[in-house]
Amino acid sequence: MTKKLSLWALALAVLGAGLLPLAFRAQPAPPKPAPAVATPSPAAAPAPQHPRVDAAIHHLEEAKHELEAAPDEFHGHKAKAIGHIDQALTECHRALESVQ
Repeated sequence: MTKKLSLWALALAVLGAGLLPLAFRAQPAPPKPAPAVATPSPAAAPAPQHPRVDAAIHHLEEAKHELEAAPDEFHGHKAKAIGHIDQALTECHRALESVQ
């Protein structure tokens, strides 16, 4: 019985050793980078994209419209909130202008 078990173990080891190269075969080389292209002048470069600031502006504008549509029963707090939103919108637009 021990001899039979040893033969099975040896057969599995040989089989495993034979399959090992298949498991670790060479991977294809990564693609070579494209040749360098001349960089356009800063004047021709597109403005950088800032999706989070753009989204913030969109949400602030929506909030302002919702507040403007709300009834006037908030003892001046609604007007203050709209003023703060206007300030935030101004700062967001200035931030975008500063990176262009």
